[in-house]
Amino acid sequence: MPIPVPSRRPGRFAAAALGLGVVAGLTLLSAPTASSHGYTDTPISRQKLCANKTVADCGPIQWEPQSVEGLKGFPAAGPADGHICSGGHSEFAQLDDPRGGAWPTTKVTGGQSYGFRWQFTANHSTTDFRYYVTKNGWDPTKPLTRAALESQPFLTVAYNGARPPMTTVHQGAMPSGKTGRHMILAVWTINDTGNAFYACSDVQF
Repeated sequence: MPIPVPSRRPGRFAAAALGLGVVAGLTLLSAPTASSHGYTDTPISRQKLCANKTVADCGPIQWEPQSVEGLKGFPAAGPADGHICSGGHSEFAQLDDPRGGAWPTTKVTGGQSYGFRWQFTANHSTTDFRYYVTKNGWDPTKPLTRAALESQPFLTVAYNGARPPMTTVHQGAMPSGKTGRHMILAVWTINDTGNAFYACSDVQF
């Protein structure tokens, strides 16, 4: 008659190692990714057009529209001219490509109240949001530069370190005196890091 073999329990060290493995696995699953931040979808930004597949050949930004993060301090600092829409990230260079001035536009009216909307995947402590618009006569077939933008934002919303809601709308007037195709640059400045987030939206006045 065969002798029954007693069941084995994992030793103290094996159990500890197993526990550590489970904790590590849970930590990896629950840790926020470095690319979790935010983007504008009203007026729709170039990164969101890529994420929606409205625009093709976008590269990796189509999977992480919230990740256009660059140095803060715009316009004195921040991404270099010609790389503003990508936040200075070479992997997001498709956002800087003017595509011959053929990016889809959102129709807007100068002087009218408008809700500028952000969607966040992580709502960081915030200094402010600033909205810039291109000058009359700018060339939409060239990458965005500081010289192409009005020197002052047409709308600034201060947060003084507060965290915005996960969906945030800033009500403000569209700039007056504009006709035809223009670009709105939204800059979200983070309070407790050296960075900001950038979103370029093509509009038609």
